[in-house]
Amino acid sequence: MTTNASVMVDSVKAALRAQHIETPSWAYGNSGTRFKVFAQEGVPRNAYEKVDDAALVHTLTGVAPSVALHIPWDRVDDYADLAKHAKDRGIALGAINPNVFQEDDYKLGSVCHPDPAVRRKAVDHLLECVDIMDATGSSILSLWFADGLNYPGQDSLRARQDRLAQALSTAYDRLGDSQRMLVEYKFFEPAFYATDLPDWGTSYAHCVTLGAKAQVLVDTGHHAPGTNIEFIVAFLLRQGKLGGFHFNSRFYADDDLMVGAADPFQLFRIMHEIVQAGALDASANVAFMLDQCHNLEPKVPAMIRSVMNVQEATAKALLVDSAALAEAQANGDVLGANAVVMDAYNTDVRPLLREVREEMGIDPDPIAAYRGSGHAERVKIERKDGQAAGWGA
Repeated sequence: MTTNASVMVDSVKAALRAQHIETPSWAYGNSGTRFKVFAQEGVPRNAYEKVDDAALVHTLTGVAPSVALHIPWDRVDDYADLAKHAKDRGIALGAINPNVFQEDDYKLGSVCHPDPAVRRKAVDHLLECVDIMDATGSSILSLWFADGLNYPGQDSLRARQDRLAQALSTAYDRLGDSQRMLVEYKFFEPAFYATDLPDWGTSYAHCVTLGAKAQVLVDTGHHAPGTNIEFIVAFLLRQGKLGGFHFNSRFYADDDLMVGAADPFQLFRIMHEIVQAGALDASANVAFMLDQCHNLEPKVPAMIRSVMNVQEATAKALLVDSAALAEAQANGDVLGANAVVMDAYNTDVRPLLREVREEMGIDPDPIAAYRGSGHAERVKIERKDGQAAGWGA
């Protein structure tokens, strides 16, 4: 191996060791389709047990040091105590995600609802979640709204944007100096005529108006078919408005499948833009978070595999020969430039990641390590009594 090649490998390894991928608490609970929630044995019964499972994922991967909370699904009496529990398990509590889409009051929307009382209830919940951020040490308020319309004339499109802007402004003003809000969007569903936050442009416009503590959250499953997500990523990075990701996959509509399952090349292209912009570094303040529901597959190994998928895409992106790519681009060498990118994508990075894990002092095969841990068998016994956590729990 040449000196330059050795230096590059060392640099890639260092970046992979420093990577942080946040897992979502809700992915450890029971979930399903619109027709049924499928129960599994050994599922956590409360937020503390979700933290325990998230801590195990971090132990086995070395790069998942925080877990996002969903309120009220993860509501507890003492959030400082939950934060201490997480710290004792070797992780931290991450983004706080309000839920303003499951209660009957939100049938016609939450922060965009035509009734001021319903809007007040929704905004109060957002403010409650900032209080929880204060108690847990979280720096991210992660916002997604199901608000929208099913029929033309159902409500005023313009008035709903005014209401949305007011709600976001109220929550924004409550944030501390070290806190920020990430505003997510979704192309459609559950609203089928007009969604109040349907795309990155709408989110971006609101975030620009709000200020520096508001940024766009890109959910990789929330786009129309054929959307060039890496372009969105590049644009937002250029504007300083990419706050983070909810990584997942989809094949048709909806999302929540394991990241990299539907289109691993797309995930690589996204990570390529991140790497080229230097945004993999912690100083860029881009949050890499998973947003998935494991309906059929066992929860913890599915989360481990998801983390590994992001690692593999990142490793390939780090292997792109930036100098050769820049030269080919400057020379108008279309095929040459594409070949540089494809060479990196087609590299088998699994041996490299095994080396990284060994150097971190963890098992080079996290899935095998999980199977050998006895965790699945143990929690089936320990958690057999009580109510398993899940959608609405």
